[in-house]
Amino acid sequence: MPLQIVRNDITKMKVDAIVNAANSSLLGGGGVDGCIHRAAGPELLAECRKLGGCETGSAKITGAYKLPCRYVIHAVGPRWVDGKHGERKQLISCYRTSLELAKEAKCETVAFPLISSGIYGYPKDQALRVAIDTISEFLLENDMTVFIVIFDKKAYRISEKLFSDIEEYIDDRYVDEHTDDYSERMRRMNALEEVVYEANICEDEADESPDMLLPLAPMAVASKKAMSLDDAMKQLDESFSEMLLRKIDESGMTDAQCYKKANIDRKLFSKIRSDKLYKPSKPTVIAFAIALELSLDETKDMLMKAGFALSHSNKFDIIIEYFIENGNYNVFEINEALFAFDQSLLGA
Repeated sequence: MPLQIVRNDITKMKVDAIVNAANSSLLGGGGVDGCIHRAAGPELLAECRKLGGCETGSAKITGAYKLPCRYVIHAVGPRWVDGKHGERKQLISCYRTSLELAKEAKCETVAFPLISSGIYGYPKDQALRVAIDTISEFLLENDMTVFIVIFDKKAYRISEKLFSDIEEYIDDRYVDEHTDDYSERMRRMNALEEVVYEANICEDEADESPDMLLPLAPMAVASKKAMSLDDAMKQLDESFSEMLLRKIDESGMTDAQCYKKANIDRKLFSKIRSDKLYKPSKPTVIAFAIALELSLDETKDMLMKAGFALSHSNKFDIIIEYFIENGNYNVFEINEALFAFDQSLLGA
């Protein structure tokens, strides 16, 4: 997927460029900055000495030396004061400038830390919001894979209100799903047997010996009406790929607008378009449903085309349901929440 949140050590990322949360001198420091300089070796510092520093909100590019990437982009983020001293504007500029430098260097993959969220004190949830918004806006117009690299859970935080709202939503639905005691299960089983028995009666109502009837198992009833395999194959429903392409046409979006909004790689979309029987993953299906802003029922229908369903016994599914019911179709914000709850992300 074009934008991914991963938990890793940024100095070990095998990408074209990594971004260093640098200070204005570019001569190394603590945190991510110090780790990158130590991993790159003294040659990085020697090159940085020639750059003459860097202004806050800007970035400069160097070689990577002993690091497993080609370039290091040194971005100087703002120190947090109170949010009223241009911090957000400067942080946005850090990301934009870094992305443009990567584009000029023909980088296809770039890894960012959460700039300014460490010793510079930028609130982590707000720093994440700026990163996601700025990077996703860039990716709508450019083909690049960007990673936001989180070293540990403490360095990552969505807003407390959103987290607690989702947590409450999950808890409510988990309770509904798991209060099915033995007596309730027996009640449902008896109800099913009654339905089967009545179906049997209807099938043979012309029979003058109803006392000879016995309740049939569900499979037995179904088999009496089952069509031949050849007949069934002739009645295949619309495939996932066919439904997706139809929905894109109905939405008025171009293919590119849809797969970018879904956080899906262009190559994957090309496979789906060229193969009407393509079998996608569940996160890929949901990503397209989100991009197309489908209702919950429409999303379930699209999932069914690919052989999937939503369940209240699955946190991933409940979180998706939460966002759809609240009318939030921003795939990047949804991925923030999924990552916070240790779930798979939407996209390829």
